[in-house]
Amino acid sequence: MSIEKERTRKFFESAHGMKLSAGFYVLLLGLVTTVTFCTAKKIDSDGFHRGCKLEGLHPFLIVTYKNITISVDKITVPHGERVTVRCRELGKYKLVGDPLLHCRNASWSGKLPSCTPTTAISNYTEDVPPTIVFGLPAGSAAVEPSGALAVYPGSILHLECLFARKLGNPEWTWTSTFRQYLTGWAIAARERDWKYRLSIYYAKTQDSGVYTCSTPRGLSNSIRVHVVDVQCPVLNLPKPPLIGKIEGARMGHGATFECPIGFKLEGAAGITCQYNGKWSAEIPRCETIVCPPIDKFDDTRLQLLEYNNTFGRRAVFACMWGHRLLGSQSIECQDDGSWSGSTPSCEEIICPTPSIPKSGRIIEQTNRHNSGRKHQTRMYKVGALVRFACVPGHQLLGEASVICTENGTWSHPPPVCKVRCPYPGDPPHGRIAPLKFWYKPGDNIQVTCSPGYVTPLEPVRKPTCRENGIWSAPPPPCRSYKDV
Repeated sequence: MSIEKERTRKFFESAHGMKLSAGFYVLLLGLVTTVTFCTAKKIDSDGFHRGCKLEGLHPFLIVTYKNITISVDKITVPHGERVTVRCRELGKYKLVGDPLLHCRNASWSGKLPSCTPTTAISNYTEDVPPTIVFGLPAGSAAVEPSGALAVYPGSILHLECLFARKLGNPEWTWTSTFRQYLTGWAIAARERDWKYRLSIYYAKTQDSGVYTCSTPRGLSNSIRVHVVDVQCPVLNLPKPPLIGKIEGARMGHGATFECPIGFKLEGAAGITCQYNGKWSAEIPRCETIVCPPIDKFDDTRLQLLEYNNTFGRRAVFACMWGHRLLGSQSIECQDDGSWSGSTPSCEEIICPTPSIPKSGRIIEQTNRHNSGRKHQTRMYKVGALVRFACVPGHQLLGEASVICTENGTWSHPPPVCKVRCPYPGDPPHGRIAPLKFWYKPGDNIQVTCSPGYVTPLEPVRKPTCRENGIWSAPPPPCRSYKDV
């Protein structure tokens, strides 16, 4: 058993005079403290007695033990102890049986009670007890564990007996001898055919008692009223960032709380002053909304450019040079404490194998690697350089060099190789025209000789660039006049 659990066990045994086995657990759940006993026995001088089990309870019964509401239907209550039972939804179910059960050596002092539905549940038939509901035009009230209605002094209380007026008039009776009370059908048009009212104006302690509504058939339902001055400790206005609205500190008064944007409320959003002078829960607190940290990545290529994991802030990612981001570049911390998306990842940027031009070839490649597959292909990373050249008789049109860029494409489209005849060179003592680096198929050239030189006198066909990129003839020579 843990140290904390052992402390809880000793505290409970000291407070309640009970022996708990090692299997017990105690749960604190806001308004209700739930205690589940695996084994619970009274410590007596003459030994141990067997506890009593509460099994198969009516689903609408609420069991209270030592001012603790037990929210389970299978427990063991120590010998000699008492439990109080009541029906849920005060006035809508009538308790049939003894509301107080006494455990005596594994046996209860009475039969387990049950809850009978009333008119509001049975669609206002006359064969069930009447429903009793209450209203408070002024003042406050709270339901006690015993099922009594605790009313703050000075309150105006309406007890409504729900019964179909067409079936006759019900009757109110009471045990208080303090004064007479006004009874009769409700005045409002929408209520006067089914609400038979008893009113207590400016309730006093002497108004405490049992109030019973009986139908013409003699079926009845009762509600116990307990007028008591209950004050809870005064609540001070909370300090920022907590925002609070406090109604007051008397029984039935409440306080509501909220947090500004960027904070979440830890605790109850609303608390109520209870019949026992205690608030139903502690004052909550505001905590900064923080999303889970993302300071570590499985992908070492991922980098954080900006990071703040509080509400409304964001994390901005980037990848190392030569890699692309897979996922959102930025994610935001949301009001529920989660990120708007998952952490992205990085993948290496690879450019496709460049197309080799027809009648061309690659003469240089840098920053490439093999794929590692059986039929290996060349993979080109960002920054890879490829240079092209054409076979003789062809001119390269386009960029002779391309580079793999960060978007996974080449910096330029691949070049093409076109059939061309190269510049044939000037003959001695002459010049060719037109002067170009490359000549298309069908282009002709002619030679102009320097002063004192001439081309042959016999007809010479002009050299023509052929479809195969070869000149039909070399440029005619220039000869000296002396040699002609």
